[in-house]
Amino acid sequence: MRSDKIKKGLERVPHRALLYSTGISKKDLERPFIGVATSFSDLIPGHIGMRDLERFIERGICHAGGVPFFFGVPGICDGIAMGHLGMCYPLPSREIIADTIETVVQAHQLDGIVCLTNCDKITPGMLMAAARLNIPAIIVTAGPMLSGRFKMRKLAFVHDTYEGLARAKKGKISMQELGCLEMEACPGQGSCQGLYTANTMACITETLGMSLPGCATALAGSAKKKRIAQESGERIVELVKKNIRPLNIINKKSLENAITVDMALGGSSNTVLHIMAVASEARIKLELKTFDKISRHTPHITNLEPAGPYFMEDLDYAGGIPAVLKRLKAKLNNVMTLKGKRIFDIAKDAQIFDEEVIRPFARAYHKEGGIAVLFGNLAPDGAVIKQSAVNPKMMKFKGRARVFNREEEAMKAILANKIKKGTVIVIRYEGPAGGPGMREMLAPTSAIVGLGLSDSVALVTDGRFSGGTKGPCIGHVSPEASARGPIAVLKDGDIITIDIPGRKLEAKLSKSEIEQRFKNWRAVAPKIKTGYLGRYSRLVSSADKGAILS
Repeated sequence: MRSDKIKKGLERVPHRALLYSTGISKKDLERPFIGVATSFSDLIPGHIGMRDLERFIERGICHAGGVPFFFGVPGICDGIAMGHLGMCYPLPSREIIADTIETVVQAHQLDGIVCLTNCDKITPGMLMAAARLNIPAIIVTAGPMLSGRFKMRKLAFVHDTYEGLARAKKGKISMQELGCLEMEACPGQGSCQGLYTANTMACITETLGMSLPGCATALAGSAKKKRIAQESGERIVELVKKNIRPLNIINKKSLENAITVDMALGGSSNTVLHIMAVASEARIKLELKTFDKISRHTPHITNLEPAGPYFMEDLDYAGGIPAVLKRLKAKLNNVMTLKGKRIFDIAKDAQIFDEEVIRPFARAYHKEGGIAVLFGNLAPDGAVIKQSAVNPKMMKFKGRARVFNREEEAMKAILANKIKKGTVIVIRYEGPAGGPGMREMLAPTSAIVGLGLSDSVALVTDGRFSGGTKGPCIGHVSPEASARGPIAVLKDGDIITIDIPGRKLEAKLSKSEIEQRFKNWRAVAPKIKTGYLGRYSRLVSSADKGAILS
């Protein structure tokens, strides 16, 4: 065992003395040492229930003959960080999480690891660490939140808070009703109820085979989730004994499966960044065009918040990810999972309990998958849009640019009713390096929807969007403005053409006009130049490469 390096041999007397001080016994030295990387936090709704899950993971490890060691991993709630300086930190925190797990596991030579996670950047950070370390590992996602209720109507976080705010500002709902929505939209523990980034990443993790079947959709606080946690604790000990490692599971074919399920679900556009980052850690070459290629041939078969009326609880009751795999079986690779079963076997054993929540191909919500990748003179290296959340009449759009160098500037103009129909809002200098941190633009996109402009206004940014975003919102524009991307020289009034079916994002500017504008161009400096974000800004790659650190 790896842990023999810290517990076996005469020269390890000092090491054993320290280990004994933790309360373990001599008998424990013969057992696998299992790390449990827990991201429990009182600050993150998706993580506040993890103390219970820690107990069940611990129970499973001990029952299977392992010795559990818990250590903490930092986490951020994207919703609380949204709309202010704090949103510069969530994406960069992904790298801190991966580095933290690597550091603890390598320093103590643990034999295996259970990663307890749930929310947006924490799950991909843990997947990255698992691939990087390549020691036996299993992921446990803590589960989605139940829907809220107001006057017997289901409530979801984004629709009933961010969009509700804009509706109240326009006088469509009263401040009293907004106050009720504020209290009832998030009724307790769990990741936000729709197919936002946290839940999309949970679905991707299960599809990859890195968490147990049913884990992604099992609701936070449920007995089902606790049983999965205990089984995961038992399973990690078996993985150590059999030396089954993440890179036996994460490969090109399993990543293609993850992308296929992502497209079929209509998941968050953030997953493009995260899947690219996991592939990089696994040393697998993956291109942005792969997402679009798979999307072209994968029907969109679920319609969850924010695009549709269903919630993660509905997907769970309809059969969860195993049922989705059953529907998609003909489009998947029959790879092995950490459960010890192949994808086709999981699909075969699954049942689809609701043909409306998980539709057959013949009645798919859209013929193509949830995400499209656009190219053109405004995005030479690509841009990403969640096309499943776009109104059909906005799939092609032409408008005049209204350019802002920061999110706050755009938000001020939107809420002041200064954005007119036929406008393409451009928010730049919000990319991975230029932001720094590639902030999510949930506040402006939700305000656009709440003000009733989503069918007449588009938004283009080198930043990114929350999984809760809907409408013609194009992010990840690469190269970003600070890296001399063409978005940097756009001016108010420039004509921008968006053609999602044709995969085009073009400014009505000739190559010579763009070059001429760059002659007098000076980049806007990042808001933060010191500390971690200062270092991150200098080291981070472009969004089309996954925004990873070089």
